[in-house]
Order: sequence, then structure tokens, then C-alpha cells
Amino acid sequence: MSDLKKKLQEKIEAWRPRTVKLLKEHGNVKLGDVLISQAIGGMRGVKCLVTDISYLDPYEGIRFRGYTIPEVLEKLPKPKGGGEVPLVEGFVYLLLTGDLPTEADVDAIAEEFNLRKEVPKYVFDVINALPADTHPMVMFSAAIISMEKESEFVKMYNAGMSKMVYWEPTYEDSLNMLAKLPEIGAYIYRKKYKGGNIIPSNPSLDLGANFAHMMGIDKPYDDMSRLYFILHSDHESGNVSAHTGHLVSSALSDVYYAISSMVNGLAGPLHGLANQEVLRWIQGVMDKMGGKVPTEEEMTKFVWDTLNSGQVIPGYGHAVLRKTDPRYTAQREFCLKHLPDDLIFKYVSVLYKVVPDILVEQGKAKNPWPNVDAQSGVIQWYYGIKEYDYYTVLFSIGRAIGVLANIIWDRALGYPIERPKSLTTAMLEEIAKGK
Repeated sequence: MSDLKKKLQEKIEAWRPRTVKLLKEHGNVKLGDVLISQAIGGMRGVKCLVTDISYLDPYEGIRFRGYTIPEVLEKLPKPKGGGEVPLVEGFVYLLLTGDLPTEADVDAIAEEFNLRKEVPKYVFDVINALPADTHPMVMFSAAIISMEKESEFVKMYNAGMSKMVYWEPTYEDSLNMLAKLPEIGAYIYRKKYKGGNIIPSNPSLDLGANFAHMMGIDKPYDDMSRLYFILHSDHESGNVSAHTGHLVSSALSDVYYAISSMVNGLAGPLHGLANQEVLRWIQGVMDKMGGKVPTEEEMTKFVWDTLNSGQVIPGYGHAVLRKTDPRYTAQREFCLKHLPDDLIFKYVSVLYKVVPDILVEQGKAKNPWPNVDAQSGVIQWYYGIKEYDYYTVLFSIGRAIGVLANIIWDRALGYPIERPKSLTTAMLEEIAKGK
């Protein structure tokens, strides 16, 4: 058993009594009331899920295992050969255990990934068999679900095992998948957009650097990959992709089913497609302004004209956050260092300077600040990934890290199948009359 798995086992055994005690002694304690507007409106704000992997604080942004994004980027080990962004391997350790890893811990996970990263040939055959115009998210989802035959959980479940060890084969499946996803994602890109010129994996590189290598993009895209995967890894458990992975897994479906479904949820225009929509909008603004960098006064007028026509400014606002998204800030700092003179980024910067004050003055936005999608697509475009449809595959690789960590802990703590209760519209009307 690896050191990480032993560490996780210790954490799980110490954690289980907390969950048991809450259920046994405090199971009837009310967390809050549910409004009709929440029942009809997608359960927004209903406190009915549990995750210890991440928490979205309205004023601090996402906390990963209690650490803010700036703290994560500062405290986690970075590449030994140079690099500004922490290694994804160390971030995986943090999400799984809640502890900051040592360099030895990171090296051990990197070695685990190297042992597990070989993608079965039939997975590439599945991708190759799809029509050339197939959406890359379909390719990614199909590739993941095709590996279901490899599931260690299914093998052990069919052979018979205690519920107390459900997490162990789930852990094995999760690490196996995480090790393979970057190569599958890069393969899809090179096959679909680069004439099938596939770049083999390099076992001497860390996960982020190896992904950049397989994509065929030079430094500092390795740092960008690490940053992108970390920032997009988790967002509590109530968003569509994270919740879908949890929901499917709650039926004891293995992680190949769960992550494939996660990808399918992420593919929706109200979820993972937001970054490409923002980029498309910014490029439209550039066309209208003749491609020259506008002054703040010119951009202010454009933004007001846009709002007064009944349209919105994409990339601004957030359902929970009440400040600039720290994920946006982290990416902005990267841009200021590596692409300060890029024309699209200059437009992003001018928007950042004028939009929040305008939205405050307009008085309609609960949060006038930019979110992560306001520039994430801009960076990918700068490094040559100009195929909008592919951006969500990048998102998926990162999001799988957080969702798989959640699923392992769901199994460890014995969370049951998810099954909320529904009411009819007539019942809601009767309840409303009674009020």
C-alpha cells in the first residue's frame, strides 16, 4: 500500500466517527427551510450536500481544504527545475488528505501516476472511430466511459467486499483515471485539430508539464496547465458537474460512469461553456472598436450602451461571490507577467477597470466583479488553442480532480444513494395558500 493510501486510510478511520455521531445524535437538527422559489429554481442555496474538499466563501472565494487560492499557490511544492505554479500532484495530495504535502509526497504521487498513465489502445480506437466533426467533449466522455471495463471497484464489488472498504478500489480507479486523462485530452486535441500528429507522453515530466508537451506548446504553458487544472478542480459540490458526479456515484456506479456523466454536465452552455462565450463576446467588442485598444472613456460608453440595450456583460457577476473571483486574479497575475501586451488581454484589462463601477451604478448586479471565465479563454487563445469547443475538455481534466476526491470520501464515509423528494405544482399551490 502506498504512503498516500495509508495516509488516506488513517484520515478516513479518524473521520468516520464524526459522521456517525452527527447522524446518530444530531440527525434531526434542522439546517434551514426550503422556499418554493428554491424548489422551482434549481434548489439554489438549499443546504443539503456535504463536502470537505472545497468551500465557496462569498468574500474569500474557494477554499481548498481550508486554504484560500493564494495560500494554495504559495504553500504547495513547485517544480524543482523551475516554475511558478505548484505541481498538480501535490494539489491532489492536499484534496485527498487535507494536509500540505512534502516534496517526497509529491514525488511519490508523480511516480504513482507514471505507473498508471498508459492509456489502453482501445480508448484511442474509440476516439478514432467517431466522425471527424464530433464535438471534443463527446470524444472525451466516450473515451472515459470506454475504460469502465478496467474498474477495480466493479471487480471487487462483484467478488464481494465490505462496505467499509468501498473507498479502496474507488481510490485505485480514481488515480488510474487521473493519470490517464491528460493524455486522452491531448490526444483528442492533436487528432481533431492538428491533423492527427500525436505527441507521445514524456514520463520524466510532471502532469502539467507533460500535458503541455503532448499539446505541443512551449513554456510557460506548463505553468498555465498547472494553474488551469488547480483553479478549475472543484467548486463545492452543488454545481452541475460536481453534483452529477456525486449523484451517479451515489448509486455505487464506478467512477468511469460518474466522471463521464460529470463531463456531460460540464458541456452545457450554462456551465462549462461560459469561458468560450466570454472570449467570443470580447472578440466581438474588438471588431466593433476596430481592433484598437479603447480608452476607459470609450469602453465606458460601450458598456453603458450594451447594458441599456438589455444585454449583459459576460464574465461579470457570480451567484455566490461578492468580490473579484480569486481564480480571475490568479490568471490576471499570470497574464500581466507573460502576455501584458496581448491585444485581447488589453481589452480584458480595460473592461476590468470600468465594468465593476458601472454595474454598481446600474444597481442590478449583486456582484459587479469578474469571475474566472472573464479571461480563462483569453489565455488559451494566446497560446494557440483557438478552438473554442476544446476549452471545456481542459475544464474537465481539472474538474475531475476535485470530483474524484469527493467521490473517494463519499465512499469512505458511506454516504447513501441520493434521493430527494418531489412535490407537485398543486401541492406547492396548497402550501402557498396556507401561508
